[in-house]
This record gives sequence, structure tokens and C-alpha cells, in this order.
Amino acid sequence: MSLILSIDTTAEFGSLALLGLRDSGEAIEAELPIHAPDGFGHILYDHLQALLKRNNVELRAITLFAAASGPGSFTGVRVGLAAAKGLAEVSAKQMVAVSNLRALASFGTKPRRATLLDARRGEVYAAIYGERLEIISDEVVAPLPQWLASSDLTGDIEFVAQDFTAFAGALPPAVPRTTAPRALAMAIARIAAQSEPEDPAAVDANYVRRSDAELFWTDAPPSRK
Repeated sequence: MSLILSIDTTAEFGSLALLGLRDSGEAIEAELPIHAPDGFGHILYDHLQALLKRNNVELRAITLFAAASGPGSFTGVRVGLAAAKGLAEVSAKQMVAVSNLRALASFGTKPRRATLLDARRGEVYAAIYGERLEIISDEVVAPLPQWLASSDLTGDIEFVAQDFTAFAGALPPAVPRTTAPRALAMAIARIAAQSEPEDPAAVDANYVRRSDAELFWTDAPPSRK
């Protein structure tokens, strides 16, 4: 039996998903969207338990754990990854971490997919993926005009984002746009099913940008004694 449990807590709208086959051979495909404006730390495990119970699945039946690795909320990324790593460790199973930008690309239909996430501060997380979800242009965080100017957006390409509100006016109108759903956990599970699993201890976050605390600590001028 193969059964994947996937977790995405990287943004205010997260999700959980189950994908695979039961011992009986019955297919299972279930996704639970979660809106958590106050964070996932205090509610995630209750929702996990509810998802498993609703689908008559025991934790020990999970054969692979998957999680969104970011980019996104620093706290959110850590919560989801820590949950998946912890569950994989105690279950003696492996896991897969999947970039949110790659998960977004799975909702595109063009040979090249420019995926975008609002990084705030006037910046975006962005990358370009191919139709097999292979990386073409590395994931970066940058002001949108700067990224647009440095990217090859010619040919058969589309923009993919969950919400274009923050940057729609800056995008070239000739390039088509695809709006992905807020829930990415099932897409993450599908990518994980085709990926090489890892020891959970080796999995790390994909922040793309350093946290405010790291920026302050690294970039602050040396103190004077």
C-alpha cells in the first residue's frame, strides 16, 4: 500500500491531503483546506486527526509524509515542516519537501510556467518551471519589475499564482494567467509521489529570503564598546 500525508501551512490559507491506496486497493484522495489567520501551531494536529478519522486511516498506515517547504510565512513554513518531520521520525518513514512555487506550476498548462507568490515589501517570490515541473529559472525574491525585466517571458509561457491582486497591474498583458487554488496540499502530495524521498532529518526549509531576525542580526552595524 502507498499512502501519502501532505501538509501545507506556509500561508494564511493552508491545507492537508491524503493520497494513495488502502490495503484493500481502494483509492483515497482527500484534501482539507484550512484557514488559519492566527497561525497553525495550535490547530494543526486537531485537523490532522480529523482528516485521518474522516477517511478511516490510521497514522501507522501512512507510508510517506510530504510538506510544503516554502517560500512563505517563516513561522508557517517551520510549523508544517516540523510536523511532517516529527510524524515521519516517529513512524520510521521517509518524507518529501516540495517548493510552493513548484506546486503552483503543477496547475499550469503551458510549456513554461512563471509562478508568483506575494513576498510583501514590494517583492515577489518567483520562478519559471517547465511542463514536467523541472526548474528553468531559479527561485528568487525580488521586486516584481526587476524580476520581469531579467526574465525571458517570450514564447509559450503563462503566469501562475493563487492571487494576482497584489501585482496584476504590473504583469505584461500579453502573457496569459492561471489562478491556482489556495489549497496546495494535494498538488504537493502528487509531486511527492513522483519524487525521491529523504530521511526527514535531512529535509530543510526553502525560505528563499532570510527572516527579519536574520537580516537584523547579520546586517546590523557592529556594536561599539
